[in-house]
Amino acid sequence: MSASIEHTTGRSVSRDTVTVGIGPVSPEEVVRVARYGASVELSAEALTAIAESRTRIQELADDPKPVYGVSTGFGALASRHIPQELRTQLQRSLIRSHAAGSGPEVETEVARALMLLRLSTLATGRTGVRPEVARTYAAMLSAGLTPVVYEYGSLGCSGDLAPLSHCALAAMGEGHVRTADGELLPAAMALAQAGIEPVVLAEKEGLALINGTDGMLGMLVLALDDLDALLRLADIAAAMSVEGQLGTDRVFAADLQALRPHPGQAVAAANMTRVLADSEIVASHRGPDCARVQDAYSLRCAPQVAGAARDTAAHARTVALRELASAVDNPVVTLDGRVESNGNFHGAPIAYVLDFLAIVVADVASISERRTDRFLDVARNHGLNAFLADDPGVDSGHMIAQYTQAAIVSELKRLAAPASVDSIPSSAMQEDHVSMGWSAARKLRRAVDGLTRVLAIEILTAARGIDMRAPLTPAPATAAVIATLRDRVPGPGPDRYLAPDIEAAVRLAATGELVAAAEAVTGVLG
Repeated sequence: MSASIEHTTGRSVSRDTVTVGIGPVSPEEVVRVARYGASVELSAEALTAIAESRTRIQELADDPKPVYGVSTGFGALASRHIPQELRTQLQRSLIRSHAAGSGPEVETEVARALMLLRLSTLATGRTGVRPEVARTYAAMLSAGLTPVVYEYGSLGCSGDLAPLSHCALAAMGEGHVRTADGELLPAAMALAQAGIEPVVLAEKEGLALINGTDGMLGMLVLALDDLDALLRLADIAAAMSVEGQLGTDRVFAADLQALRPHPGQAVAAANMTRVLADSEIVASHRGPDCARVQDAYSLRCAPQVAGAARDTAAHARTVALRELASAVDNPVVTLDGRVESNGNFHGAPIAYVLDFLAIVVADVASISERRTDRFLDVARNHGLNAFLADDPGVDSGHMIAQYTQAAIVSELKRLAAPASVDSIPSSAMQEDHVSMGWSAARKLRRAVDGLTRVLAIEILTAARGIDMRAPLTPAPATAAVIATLRDRVPGPGPDRYLAPDIEAAVRLAATGELVAAAEAVTGVLG
């Protein structure tokens, strides 16, 4: 499964501008630049801080005493003192040798997030680069020039070395970039066309450009943005399944949720209650003649699962905010002017929450698939046709749509296996424990894509089931979702080519149109 659902505005250069200063960029600013093509400018305060720390690095560069990263080699080769006449070559060699990625290109939004977050660290004034290096990164982002970065190469310790090196390589005028319209060009040609002068790196600058957790952090921020919408969609999908399967909304009452005061659970239950408000279908079996005692867990416990997912995402967001406020480099220029080696580049804090999120994504998808399956089974769907087929036996209805869901959920369970428990030593055992955070982020992107597809199929199936309850009418919110779907996908009828219907539903889920349809009735959901 590939993370193939893209946000269509991410490849164009936007008139929106994000100012990068000494303080952290916000998650919303990361999304604006990475996903929606916002331009970037550096604040005057940041340029002053960058210049001041560069003065300290220059003093150390002129000192005959070796200083790691300034006048020495790197990693396991740090014991060699490098004379001044070889230091430009040292920086160039560092970037060229570390730009060793392989595999498919990563998505444009990932590479843009990677560059922006490295620029944000440069802007703190704690890395010792010259202002012109930071200006080059800002100019490339604003021009929509995206370095080609590859799937494999980062172990998530010493930062995302290979991915960041491909960005630095492009700033040097080497390697390749994608233009704002997606054209692949040699970096030197693209920079020239944009009027950007390639940088010639000086002491310390090579390390400063590649020693960060920016790739895994960028993908975490983007995933959290996706999950904010997908968890609201999960509540809408669950509500539609409750409605279409003649379930009860009584279990979502606020006082029942308050008996177990997890905040995410309360939000999910409140969302489902709002979505189901004024449903004629739900009201039709609310009376004393209804013989059903309890709904199945996949319906009744939907807020508990989606709520726990929300609470996990909230923890991941806390970690992301801390990391956005960090100045990760090695060595780093401290506020009092010392240049110190450190271990802040280790990606464990981000890697762990990336893996946590992959687990909850798999479980939210799993309960969604179980709800879908109940629609198709005459023993459990309370009077609907087998497989929601128009003419069961002649038609198969949504039988194989559930197969597709099941295949995706199975894949999501494999993607939930944590990357962060693995570690393979590198650099002659100097880097003997690594986080694998980049790998955790890459599999989370695939998992988010899978969850989008699973929820889209549940909504596609629930809409068909609700339509088959006519003449009873659904809640206004679910009716709005169904109407949006019906603009692209016809209602119940004889079997037709189903894959285009699924892809249409996936697109509506990915773009947020299904959530927007419900919220046009309910107001903004939690």
